[in-house]
Amino acid sequence: MVLAETSHKPVGVLIVEDDAVTRKSLCLAIEADPGLSLLAAFDSVKPALAWLEEENADVLMTDLGLPDGSGIEIIHACAKHHPQTDIMVVTMSSDEANVLACIEAGASGYVLKDAGRMDIARAVLDLRDGGAPMSPAIARMVLAKVRDGKNEPLATAGQDAAITSLTKREAAILDLIAQGDSYGEVAKMLSVSVGTVQTHIKNIYGKLSVHSRGEAVFEAHRRGLLQLGRLRARQ
Repeated sequence: MVLAETSHKPVGVLIVEDDAVTRKSLCLAIEADPGLSLLAAFDSVKPALAWLEEENADVLMTDLGLPDGSGIEIIHACAKHHPQTDIMVVTMSSDEANVLACIEAGASGYVLKDAGRMDIARAVLDLRDGGAPMSPAIARMVLAKVRDGKNEPLATAGQDAAITSLTKREAAILDLIAQGDSYGEVAKMLSVSVGTVQTHIKNIYGKLSVHSRGEAVFEAHRRGLLQLGRLRARQ
């Protein structure tokens, strides 16, 4: 009898970080975990963009302040050409404009370098599992922005909501994802499979014309489709 293959392919990670010490630390953390595989590591925008034209990664980890440009360029390119790649920013910048620009460009995780010791491997695996690892200060900023409806005209939000129609299940899943739950946690909460959650997420992306969880949350908020906290409050 031939036994079926049960092993899983390691999560491939691309790192872009100009500081040699930090880059080495990130690389060692990835290489030390059997569930992860370091595909490449670069110190600037140009080689990273060239690599992405020929190769693909499961997870991209990038800094923002790079010698020849901004990591946001890399995020845009990665989200455009490889929408299935999960993107995490690891940087010193907590500037709101940078945070929002990264999320809107396609990043689903945002970690500050000075936020204390972080389990890089766990953060990457959590990101790949549908989570959104963020430093506490960044998470509070993002939630405040999502909950603040003052910057969006109600008429526009209402019009977009009328055009985009999510099913009750899609709306529930998007609401939980917006609160930071992973696909596994959402599946358990709603008593469905992770595969079912992923199918709903793909449908949501199509309806909102987005390519990442971060974009989906912001676009749904802009259109007035989120009801943060209501589902959890009924639990």
